Amino acid sequence: MLAKSLVLFIGIGLIAGLVFGIYLIDVKSNSQLVYVEGSSVSIVTEKSDFKKNEEINIRIVNSGTTSLIFSDASYGLRITGLSGILMYTPSAAQVVSSLEPGDEISFSWDQNKNDGDVALEGLYKISVKGMDELKNKVENSITVAIWK
Repeated sequence: MLAKSLVLFIGIGLIAGLVFGIYLIDVKSNSQLVYVEGSSVSIVTEKSDFKKNEEINIRIVNSGTTSLIFSDASYGLRITGLSGILMYTPSAAQVVSSLEPGDEISFSWDQNKNDGDVALEGLYKISVKGMDELKNKVENSITVAIWK
């Protein structure tokens, strides 16, 4: 017969795992694209978990009702580790770019860093920064995971 404390700890573990699993399903199912009144930018990927060496398609969408202005042709796109260390940014001309309400631009990342090394498994933050017509900062970010 099992000790009462062992049964208790296994029961607590099962309940905690169930609650955490339901929480993660709820977090993962949140829509990345929500249209709002005013200034807003959204980052959309086809999923949040990617296999190693799988191409990641990224859509930057003006999900607001005002025009957005970006300082270069990369539309302020940056991919960093969770620690903030820059991993990748598209090479782009230094021209001012803009997105009208509802417009979008697409980029793809082959999981290679700017220095040519391949990104390791882990969590990465994809972020975008721009300005609206009144020079207010408009930014957004999402987190994606790269697994084996």
